[in-house]
Amino acid sequence: MAKQFILYNLKDDVKEEDFIKFVNEYKGPFIAGLSAVKRYTLTFVKRAMQVKGGPPGPVEPPYKIAAVVDLTSLEDYAKNQQSQAYQEEFLPRFAQYANDVLTLQADEFYDKESD
Repeated sequence: MAKQFILYNLKDDVKEEDFIKFVNEYKGPFIAGLSAVKRYTLTFVKRAMQVKGGPPGPVEPPYKIAAVVDLTSLEDYAKNQQSQAYQEEFLPRFAQYANDVLTLQADEFYDKESD
């Protein structure tokens, strides 16, 4: 399954409760409603660990929000992103809230649920 991971921070002047309202009323339903999206999950990052030549150790998370988007395919999602609604409505609204955005697109090659 194709996935997209989006890591970002909120702009300094954005209150977390305002962002949560934006997600519940607009962003979440908009992204989840795209034809290529099978599942959309948003999380607040609470902890980060990093390995640098030794055992893992805690570090300050570089991103405070992490999203996971399960997709039908990367190509299908690219088509969704070219839509007028995505380009002219969603992106400008999202830009009012988000800063330091990093997007990773991936194809899953292993998946097993725990017993």
